[in-house]
Amino acid sequence: MTAQRVTVQVQDQRLELSNLDKVLYPAADFRKRDVIDYYRQAGPAMLPHLRDRAATLIRFPNGVDGGSFYEKDVSRHAPDWVPTARLVSGAQGRGRAVNHHVLIGELPTLVWTANLAALELHVPQWTVGPEDSRNCPDLLVFDLDPGDPATIVECCRAAELLREILTAEGLRAYPKTSGSKGLQLYCPVRTTRAERTSAYAKEIALRLEAEHPGELLAKMNRSARAGKVFLDWSQNNPAKTTVAPYSLRARSQPTVSTPVTWDEVRACREPEDLRFTSDQVLHRLDRDGDLLADLHENPHPL
Repeated sequence: MTAQRVTVQVQDQRLELSNLDKVLYPAADFRKRDVIDYYRQAGPAMLPHLRDRAATLIRFPNGVDGGSFYEKDVSRHAPDWVPTARLVSGAQGRGRAVNHHVLIGELPTLVWTANLAALELHVPQWTVGPEDSRNCPDLLVFDLDPGDPATIVECCRAAELLREILTAEGLRAYPKTSGSKGLQLYCPVRTTRAERTSAYAKEIALRLEAEHPGELLAKMNRSARAGKVFLDWSQNNPAKTTVAPYSLRARSQPTVSTPVTWDEVRACREPEDLRFTSDQVLHRLDRDGDLLADLHENPHPL
């Protein structure tokens, strides 16, 4: 055992961790050991939101300033005990690439991905079914993205408008920060058609854009985004993913995609009001538990 390679026991698996002193967030002197320890502690709250979902890893082997790459296929280096799902790319599984996506359902697998410097974990709005099939979406998501000089403050005002419509439709909306600039809303849903959530979210986004054309935007039109909040409904496409709850983000500081309360959304007046780092998130978990604990219960039919 050396300072650079350490063997640890995580539940029923032995893992070899490497380069624990490598600085991954230079501005915060946040090292790989800190990344692994954050995911170890956040794991109990995070794993229910990762389980059975085909994860895409965004890896930063040389830290947030050193470049990154997406990894969907872990078949070449995953240990035998790491569960994977063999999935064909594309919204309907009719693409050209075949990937063995990691399924992060237990703590050893989460620690294994952290040791790969997979700072960000992204998952789709559907789960993997029998024989690596794709279940219909069980989540509806809106990604509220501010165009400068708008910030998450404007996203909060948009989220309140969006919540009114969703509540009137019988849906429960759960907010979380993106961990970057924006805000995301999740609703538990039930549908029999994979494309239904995307079509439904688009309808709602276009309706809000029509009602608030000066503040909101539903179309991917970068030239028109300045000062507006883009209501990105497209992440409901089965081929797309969204950053997972409690995932770190690759920013200068180790910020986290953090579940928040509607009271916090209503009270937000400065971007710093809804900016949380890993230490703050662990404190929130100790104090409040997982604010998304019942996210997957009682899905509403679309």
